[in-house]
Amino acid sequence: MGDVHGYLDELVAALQDKGLLDAAGNWCAGTARLWFLGDFTDRGPDGIGVIDLVMRLSAEAAAAGGYCKALMGNHELLLLGAKRFGDTPVNSGAGTATFQAAWLLNGGQKTDMDRLQDHHLQWMSRLDAVEEVDGHLLVHSDTTAYLDYGRSIEEVNDTVRETLTRNDADEVWDLFRKFTKRFSFRDEGGADAVRSLLDTYGGTRIVHGHSPIPYLLGEVGSEDDEESNDPVIEGPHVYADGLAIAMDGGVTMAGKLLVQQLPLGT
Repeated sequence: MGDVHGYLDELVAALQDKGLLDAAGNWCAGTARLWFLGDFTDRGPDGIGVIDLVMRLSAEAAAAGGYCKALMGNHELLLLGAKRFGDTPVNSGAGTATFQAAWLLNGGQKTDMDRLQDHHLQWMSRLDAVEEVDGHLLVHSDTTAYLDYGRSIEEVNDTVRETLTRNDADEVWDLFRKFTKRFSFRDEGGADAVRSLLDTYGGTRIVHGHSPIPYLLGEVGSEDDEESNDPVIEGPHVYADGLAIAMDGGVTMAGKLLVQQLPLGT
């Protein structure tokens, strides 16, 4: 499941369409395994509702013998930082910045902040950054910055969690900025960038969110590009010599939420 960004109604509809939720919005997929690739909040109307749903489905899926799990996205780091550090200045590398300003600039919703509770913060701060499942290396961002945090999946996840535990604003900002990088797999040398991650962490293909497929295809310049036509997204985008699968369907730019069963058919 790609980036949701607060689009709760669209999320429920997409999961129902794939037979994962019943008409009442409850898990009905038995032993199926569902992974979210991060970015639950910001830009869309109900980020906290999305987190509440994912947390509930995690319990319901586990009770049925399956699972529903989630990765850490850059917007989770952004929301955590905005809540913890607010207007505390951080060294952005280009002068001073604040998490609060960056959160608002990147679609932060006041209603999400008002409804954010301790159990939401605890859940977000414990999310893994990287996982490998059945040959698929799952990450949020299309960047090689994960290599800065460890040479194994366990080390990366431990380092990210420890960074959040230390509660140092500059450290968390650096983590957020690195997780916000994108397009490492798209351009010349992209396949080699993917291989550097696969060789280090395992897997034969990488699956990521973060960069909307219209960006990767060059159809949209930015989310503020008002002159572009609405993108038509049919499904995941496979690229980088077939080694990368992009799952962010661009719901924030009139695209769609993507739910894809893996492995992809040939």
